Amino acid sequence: MKPELILVGYPGEVHVGAHLRRAAEELGVRTLLCDCGEAFAGAAVARKINWWLRGRRPTRLHEFSEQVVQACRQARPQWVLATGMAPLTAAALQAIGELGVRRLDFLTDDPWNRAHHAPWFLEALSHYDHVFSPRRSNVDDLQRHGCRAVSYLPFAYAPAIHFPEPNGAPGADVIFAGGADRDRVPYLGALLAAGFNVALYGGYWERYRATAAAARGMADAATLRREISAAKVALCLVRRANRDGHVMRSFEVPAMGACMLAEDTPEHREILGDTVVYFRDQAEMVTQTRWLLDHPAERQRLAAAAQMRITSGANTYRDRLETMLRAGTV
Repeated sequence: MKPELILVGYPGEVHVGAHLRRAAEELGVRTLLCDCGEAFAGAAVARKINWWLRGRRPTRLHEFSEQVVQACRQARPQWVLATGMAPLTAAALQAIGELGVRRLDFLTDDPWNRAHHAPWFLEALSHYDHVFSPRRSNVDDLQRHGCRAVSYLPFAYAPAIHFPEPNGAPGADVIFAGGADRDRVPYLGALLAAGFNVALYGGYWERYRATAAAARGMADAATLRREISAAKVALCLVRRANRDGHVMRSFEVPAMGACMLAEDTPEHREILGDTVVYFRDQAEMVTQTRWLLDHPAERQRLAAAAQMRITSGANTYRDRLETMLRAGTV
């Protein structure tokens, strides 16, 4: 049977595209996933030229876009849902719209972040029928950019992946899972300098003297689940360059049963309430970490309360997909 939904995203188990595909299966929505990674295939030299000199342009941008258009012509789905800065050109989105297909984007990154700036994507952005952003800081930008409909829609968690999995082994004092953004390094460096046992998962932590000793490299979903479940405290930092108010871990960490120490933002307060401990700067982060480590019963209480708050609400990717498809139904 032909798909009702074409997803444009990444199929890896920790990516939003994979979470949404699983959510579609749960909802009984026939789905085809077009792998964004195919747009970046090609010789290394060509990839570097396109990325650095042509505005982070995927090497096979036009070829991949045409593949998605052809898939729409053959299947005539009700929706195309792109994740993040999907490699679809303005011309492709216009052609998809002319087929009567609703074009949606769950914009996982801030396209005005200098690290993500891509003129080809900004040109395409206004061709979506509805853009959903997990950051309120982007809503006005998207409206000024000419997007037809814009909604704030937070990240979520995937119950099949994000659940507690304690293994009885002692974990780190503090765990952080995420990339080594330059403005994050001083925070983790401060924890290490204070003498805490810190485990860092994600890219590039080994490049910095202040954090290299704690770098654990990349990890799959099962490893992260075990390590986060075992850790005494899980740190949650937003990405300042992305103007984030929360991140994917804001939902995933509580769902995995960890006690979270979260950067103090209005979105975190809205999502997590009083079920986590907050901090506003490095000094307060260190102080709050020490307090949590000295109060194991309170850590357990907070972890249970945060898990209940997240998992008992409408916070799964199935919930998010339902919201997007409902808004994208004419």
